[in-house]
Amino acid sequence: MIKMTNFKMKTVKEGDVTSPLGFQAVGIHCGIKKKRKDLGLILSEGPAVSAAVYTTNAFQAAPLKVTQQSLAKGSTLRALVVNSGNANAFTGEQGMVDALMMRNAVADSFQLSPWEVAVTSTGVIGERLPIEKILAGIEQLPHLLGEDGASFSEAILTTDTFAKSLAVEIEIEGKTVTIGGTAKGSGMIHPNMATMLAFVTTDAKIHPDVLQRLLHHVTDQTFNMITVDGDTSTNDMVLVMANGFAGHTELTEAHPDWPVFVHGFHYVSEQLAKMIAQDGEGATKLIEVVVQGAATEEMAKVIAKKIVGSNLVKTAVFGADGNWGRVVMAIGNSGFYVDEKQLDITIGHTLVVQKGIVMNYEEEAVTQSFKENKVKILVDLNQGEQSATAWGCDLTYDYVKINASYRT
Repeated sequence: MIKMTNFKMKTVKEGDVTSPLGFQAVGIHCGIKKKRKDLGLILSEGPAVSAAVYTTNAFQAAPLKVTQQSLAKGSTLRALVVNSGNANAFTGEQGMVDALMMRNAVADSFQLSPWEVAVTSTGVIGERLPIEKILAGIEQLPHLLGEDGASFSEAILTTDTFAKSLAVEIEIEGKTVTIGGTAKGSGMIHPNMATMLAFVTTDAKIHPDVLQRLLHHVTDQTFNMITVDGDTSTNDMVLVMANGFAGHTELTEAHPDWPVFVHGFHYVSEQLAKMIAQDGEGATKLIEVVVQGAATEEMAKVIAKKIVGSNLVKTAVFGADGNWGRVVMAIGNSGFYVDEKQLDITIGHTLVVQKGIVMNYEEEAVTQSFKENKVKILVDLNQGEQSATAWGCDLTYDYVKINASYRT
């Protein structure tokens, strides 16, 4: 059991998007990639109240526009289809035609309304989808569908080095409610809901407007607080489906168990976000930056992301160079006024700056902290009561190698 604040959660062994009641998934190889799985589907046995947030990139890909059309028609979905290897982005009118063909093919194969199907893609930008291969793959999905979240998790990967899934169980009105999630993301990762795919399923029953508000709030604290390389993609989204199969009354902010659901939803989202940051292209270390004592939450968020996104901080961590001056540099570039005479900086367990004064510390302790798999940097501005946490990774030689040969 995991206990956080007053709420208890149980992690589901090998949990994923099929862990909640009424959800199935499948992933197959349809021929976009040479060998690896590249087409996946999630299906709810009944209508699922759904919500989504999307990339802020100006060149939003066709699949996202199609998904927005579906959700604008109604607040429920039955299916999500996703391909990897080709982003169907910057592909003009033909890209929209292809994305609509994917949606309609899934609807026909599973006897659904097209408006009950969401579509997304990830991969190379500017190339047309091999739509005939995808349509042939979709025809196979009804015969292969099962409680197989692992194959779906594999099918959405691009340069990722591992699949990212988990699920937890909570209690609502004495009934077991499950929240499952699967994500992908490795490069072109930067906040503002971009550069990743994340799918969350739950058998909770929840009002659609409430779910959308919750998703926006939690996204700002989790997925929007990670960065790998500062680049915002054209494609990616977080999408949530809640089918109500757990059998409790509808959740709203006034429900007595609402905090329990929020807690579980936030936990799943945060863990997926951290997995994405940890799996940054070529990464060897997860960096966690906590900023506290800020005058506003926005100040804390911006400074935390400035630090974790700094290439100089990232390379210092990679080389285990205890150069905490780069943290100071990043804070100073945040655009917020920070009183250096109030500033505290802790690297790992070592306090290196207190009230703007450099401490008499052992540099080897800082170096050792930078050698750990998880590097923690704590900044206390001592200017207020607000705090925020951001996650990222180190910048390595392999990042350049991977992105220099992405298409080859």
